[in-house]
This record gives sequence, structure tokens and C-alpha cells, in this order.
Amino acid sequence: MIDDHPPRLSAAQLDELRGFTTPTIANAIELFEVRPRHTGFLPHTIRALTPHLGVTLGYAVTCRTIAAPPGADFDPITSADRLMAYYRYVAASPGPKVAVAQDLDDPPGLGAFFGELNASVHQRLGCVGHVTSGCPRDLGEVEALGFALYGLNPCVSHAYIRVESFGEPVVLGGVTIQPGDLIHADRHGVCVIPREIEFRLAEACREVERAERPLLELCRAETFDLDAYLIERRRMKPGLRE
Repeated sequence: MIDDHPPRLSAAQLDELRGFTTPTIANAIELFEVRPRHTGFLPHTIRALTPHLGVTLGYAVTCRTIAAPPGADFDPITSADRLMAYYRYVAASPGPKVAVAQDLDDPPGLGAFFGELNASVHQRLGCVGHVTSGCPRDLGEVEALGFALYGLNPCVSHAYIRVESFGEPVVLGGVTIQPGDLIHADRHGVCVIPREIEFRLAEACREVERAERPLLELCRAETFDLDAYLIERRRMKPGLRE
């Protein structure tokens, strides 16, 4: 299934969002009250494995993978055809893209779907990073490509890795990600941006930064005045000061 929602933001608007950290994005999303504050971001177990690459921003292309030994009914030709169909799905989807994979192994992380080769292929298909509930490998080589990786940990082998399905909703760390969802990630973690607020999110991020600036200036003053700090804090919107 190809995402039937074309990119909603212009290149300039995407560049704006790349200028904010994921915590600022999360704070700004809270202002719209479109979802509970404890939802919409992946748990800390799915972490940045190439943290020096900065912000990763792109539309999700999704798949489910498994690395456990296949059963007796496994058909290698069908599996290879499915991988080729997955690549065509990624190529046809609007970018920039983030490859999002749900690891079906129990426990997850038995084998890597992404290493240097798969990162290189996805990069040529318009992807800027990979988010998985499993474990990628070749961290140094992939980071040198400028391609971001997010996962549980690095791992050694690809084992019997194969694509089970693609282009469907996936669940990573209890969070459902739809094909075409806008993903914003950095060294802090991975956040899913609600579609209904995409166009207004950059201005909300600027509002968060404007609201915090007077408080930071008071904290950085040569002499700290707690009363002045508390007065300034009370002036903030409730959603910003909590």
C-alpha cells in the first residue's frame, strides 16, 4: 500500500521543523491538545544509534521484519519477490522518507534488517533514516553515509532476516505508526507528528522557545532572583509551564 497522502509540507516548511529539537516538537504538540501527553513518541528503549547526525525528518514507509529461522513452508522465491515489492513501494512513496520497521522476533533484535548495504539502497530511494523496534548494524559505515539509525541496540548478524509485510500500520514500543506519518527524531528519541497540526507546528515551536527565553535569561543572570523567576513563570500559558 502506497501512502495516498502526498507530502503536506513544502521543502521550506520541512526545513523549519528540522531547526527544532524533538523535545521542543513534543512541547509544541502539547499546545494543540490533540493527544494525551504521554503518547505519540517511542519509548527510550528505541534510541538514537547515530546521535551526531542531528535531526531526522521524513514520512514513514513501513514494514514488518523477522529474523528467526523460517518454517517448513517458507518459500525463498516468494520472500525475495516480497523484498523487491517492498523496495518498489519505498521508491514510489513521497519523500523525504524514514524507513520504519516493526521487528516481529520475540525477543526483538535477533537479526539486523539495516546495515551498510540496506541503508545505502534506502538512501538512494529517498530515505534519510531508519527506525526499528529491533537492532541494526554497521553503525560506523551507516553514520558515514549521513543516514540515521534508531533502534534498541546494534547487533552482529542479519540471521534469517526477511520482510513479512509492508505499507501497513506498524507498532513500535506500543506506538502505532501509519504509512505517511511525519517522523521527527534526534538524539533524544523519535516523535510522531499528528497530521492535523503539521502546518501550525513550526509556529508553536517558536512560541515554546519565546515563552522559555525570559526564564532562561533569569537563570543565566549573575544573581538569580527566585521571586522574579516565579512571577515570570506564572505569566506563561498553563500548557507551557507544566
